[in-house]
Amino acid sequence: MRFIKNTPYFYNDMILNLQRTVKWIFDRSVAAIVLILFSPLILGIAIAIYRRMGRPIFFVQPRPGYRGRIFQFYKFRTMTSDRDINDELLPDSQRLTKLGEFLRRTSLDELPQLWNVLKGDMSFVGPRPLLVVYLERYTPEQARRHEVMPGITGWAQVNGRRILDQFWEKKFELDIWYVDHWSLGLDLKILWMTIGQVLHQKDITQQGHATSQEFMGSSKRML
Repeated sequence: MRFIKNTPYFYNDMILNLQRTVKWIFDRSVAAIVLILFSPLILGIAIAIYRRMGRPIFFVQPRPGYRGRIFQFYKFRTMTSDRDINDELLPDSQRLTKLGEFLRRTSLDELPQLWNVLKGDMSFVGPRPLLVVYLERYTPEQARRHEVMPGITGWAQVNGRRILDQFWEKKFELDIWYVDHWSLGLDLKILWMTIGQVLHQKDITQQGHATSQEFMGSSKRML
């Protein structure tokens, strides 16, 4: 749809584009600054992981981003590669180390995603990038979460964080609400709420689970 100049729609679209530009500049500028400031901490964590678990230092996995484009997603490794007698990986809860638990509880395992933000794969705020296999399990409405850049934190995370992972449809509703109501002000609010959650170490993990429960598809899609 083409907006006619000097109409409310034209000016609203112009303001929205300006906010997107500011967000783009903010993301990369702040990511670069924080990476430099936190480089000693990042190096220290990398050394600690190497000493306790060896290589690899990072957990790297393909994830879908803006418009479903696949990128390499980075986190600090928090689990060992221990296997049973049948050469199968042990359950996640048994492979999660004390160091890994600490990194997750303090959200320090997310620091490598600053590189994703600097590269332009992610933003500081947006729907969390999930597994590639989920792309074919979304309903058309749920797939709209890819209309914006994925983020390190998001509206769903500050409204339940990992606890919401067992209620996927509610989580996706929050993601779509963010897509429809996005503004710089909302991003700043989410960042502020995220800082509060991290400081209070609130809603980090689900009780009885080391990792998120898998999304098998929406009941609405199966009807």
